[in-house]
Amino acid sequence: MNAPDGLLAADRVRVEHLILDFLAYLELERGLSRNTLGAYRTDLLQFGTFLERRRLSVTEATHGDLAAFLAELSNGSRPVAAATIARKVACLRSFYRHLRREGLIEHDPTAELHGPRKTQRLPRVLSREQVARLLGEPKGTGPLALRDRALLEVMYACGLRASEAVGLTVGDVDMEEGMLRARGKGSKERVVPIGRTAIGALEAYCGRGRPALIGARGESALFVNHRGGGLTRQGLYKIVQGHARGAGLEELMSPHTLRHSFATHLLAGGCDLRSLQEMLGHADLATTQVYTHLSADRLKDVYFSAHPRASL
Repeated sequence: MNAPDGLLAADRVRVEHLILDFLAYLELERGLSRNTLGAYRTDLLQFGTFLERRRLSVTEATHGDLAAFLAELSNGSRPVAAATIARKVACLRSFYRHLRREGLIEHDPTAELHGPRKTQRLPRVLSREQVARLLGEPKGTGPLALRDRALLEVMYACGLRASEAVGLTVGDVDMEEGMLRARGKGSKERVVPIGRTAIGALEAYCGRGRPALIGARGESALFVNHRGGGLTRQGLYKIVQGHARGAGLEELMSPHTLRHSFATHLLAGGCDLRSLQEMLGHADLATTQVYTHLSADRLKDVYFSAHPRASL
């Protein structure tokens, strides 16, 4: 039965309230990151608009309605990527589980909901020689060169995400013990070892570069910009891309390239998957397993280029 316009307007307000309540639960009890919360909010508002066109409330939606929503995303004039649809499915499942816990629905319409199968894209990885070229790109002994050298060395040495690198404080690094504390997704902390080369670059930066940049400011961020304030993620991207361009690696670089290279090189060197999972801060071992494919591909390349009878 179609609902009057007045009821639709009231339901729109209720939907927005339910979404805000759900997002507050995810933030406070599940500790999800702001980026994930923002994506989930967009997904749910989009779903709410779809239901509004069908003159349905969130609590009236059936499995068929949700399947129709996903089909519209997949087959519309501008089809949505499979990975994005998979995220929307995860969002809807979590949302409806929350509604059921709160006693707002009796049956979960997402119980048999399936998104498209995601094709696994292997991340780009630099060779050890390419990493060496990139890390050697910051030239000179000026404050910014010392900062850039330390930043690149630490990102590769510890497999940091961009957000983790810019979120580091001076107190997060114990150079004497050779350990670093990183805050990952959902504010989860992990401790990662730092190699000697990265420690040497950090000591030079903290001894000469950082004091020259911050001056008299009481800045706690480890990596700072040219004005002495904490480095932003956008600023970090510009630094990485600038040095990648100088090293002739611009086409190979993405914000995560050093992290992917860290993981792949550790596995190739004999690191076990569980230890790598802990160092990367992955909640699920399956996320870490993508790097086993990269290592296998590299082994095949080495085999076919080195074995005398491999290509006969």
